Amino acid sequence: MKKLVIGILAHVDAGKTTLSESMLYLSGKIRKLGRVDNQDAFLDTYELERARGITIFSKQAMLELEDTQITLLDTPGHVDFSAEMERTLQVLDYAILVVSGADGVQGHTRTLWK
Repeated sequence: MKKLVIGILAHVDAGKTTLSESMLYLSGKIRKLGRVDNQDAFLDTYELERARGITIFSKQAMLELEDTQITLLDTPGHVDFSAEMERTLQVLDYAILVVSGADGVQGHTRTLWK
């Protein structure tokens, strides 16, 4: 079985956790599709994250698609937690940069792109 490590990166509130949640749900890894604004997202495990509606610590989840085992890393988007996100870059095979359709490219998005 092929193994990949994929990180989800973006400016704060662009939808990283929502995308991660959808990927886990559609792959059958989780049974219920949670929401950040409902404070029941699978990857927001810390009470402070749920209360603030942001990811503070990078989270890991496993899912399988056909013959590929994927380790998914949901990273913080807030600039105050950039060091936490940067630590994950060393282990990634691929990174997905999420850009908010509503807000477009923002300051931290440019930093992540570089």
